[in-house]
Amino acid sequence: MAEKKEGVIVILSSPSGAGKTTLVKKISARKSYKISISHTTRKPRANEKNGQDYFFVNSKEFRKLIRAKKFLEYAKVFKNYYGSLKETVINTLKKGENIIFDIDWQGTNQIKKKKLRYKIITIFILPPSKKELFKRLLKRDKKDKKIAQERMKHFKEDVLHWKDYDFTVINDKIEKCYSRIVNFINSNKVGKSKFKYNRKVIQKHINNLLD
Repeated sequence: MAEKKEGVIVILSSPSGAGKTTLVKKISARKSYKISISHTTRKPRANEKNGQDYFFVNSKEFRKLIRAKKFLEYAKVFKNYYGSLKETVINTLKKGENIIFDIDWQGTNQIKKKKLRYKIITIFILPPSKKELFKRLLKRDKKDKKIAQERMKHFKEDVLHWKDYDFTVINDKIEKCYSRIVNFINSNKVGKSKFKYNRKVIQKHINNLLD
């Protein structure tokens, strides 16, 4: 009997509001893909459910998990902590299921430094424009301009980390972006990828975003 093949780690990161959570959910609908559900100290939004979108805990509980070294990665983002439990992730991979992370560049760097034996595929999502990003943030946070403006302040720092990722894609149309990501993941699962993309085009888009 052939040994069951272990899963791969797929990480999607982006500036807040660029659409990575929507893309992660679409990818997780595919066979053998599971979302890594993070623990967070952030309060749930109206449409979020505990254990489905996040595990919502208080700061005391989160710090206890940090001290016990339970996290594969964790980071403080917009005054709240987010973290992924190592045991849950490893058990999922051992079962041959691919696991998808919806995390920022801080968490991505931590996972890469762990030097796990599992294959890691990293993808960075960019918005089509700063104007569209702000519009999405307003829509997501029920037109709370203050929250949207606070998140936009971190935009420049976040977007500059695109170079640390295997693949960067512009999320102008969700289906097109989703298709490109899936093609990239599939081309990377075994061996080196033959998938090429124009980094000069991405750099030009970054320059426009930062103007």
